[in-house]
Amino acid sequence: MKKIITITTAIFATITVNAQDAIQQEGTHIDMRVFDICAQVLVFALLMIFILTILKRVLDYRIKNKIVEKGIPENIVSSILQTNAPEGRNINIKWFAILAGLGAGLLIVNYTQPLGFHSLAIMAFSISLSFLGYYFFIMQSGK
Repeated sequence: MKKIITITTAIFATITVNAQDAIQQEGTHIDMRVFDICAQVLVFALLMIFILTILKRVLDYRIKNKIVEKGIPENIVSSILQTNAPEGRNINIKWFAILAGLGAGLLIVNYTQPLGFHSLAIMAFSISLSFLGYYFFIMQSGK
C-alpha cells in the first residue's frame, strides 16, 4: 500500500509542478515532458516489482531447500511451506489483463490526439475494464 501511495504522489507531484505551464497553453493539453516523466516512473516501478518478485522466489526456493536438508518434522514443514495455489496460479493471467488493458488504452490515446484529460479517462477506463475482465475470469475459474 505504501508503494502505491508513493508512486501516485510522485506522479501527481510532477503534474502539479508543471501546472503553471499547462494553464498558459491553450485548452487542457498535457505537456509531453510530464507524460515522459510519468512513463519513466511507471517503467521503473514495473522493473523494480519484477526484480523484487524474482528475488522473493529465489529466496523462497533457498529456504525450502534448507528446510528439507535439516529434516524438520512434517507437520512443521507443511505449515511453513503452505502456499496460496489459486492466487499464484492466476498471477500470469492478472498481469496479462493489466498489460493488455494498458496497451489498448495507449492505442486508443494514440488515435485521439492531442493528449489531454480525455487521455487519462481513456487509460482509467481501459485498465478498469481489464480488471473487470480478470474478475470475471476468476469467477468462471472458481466454478
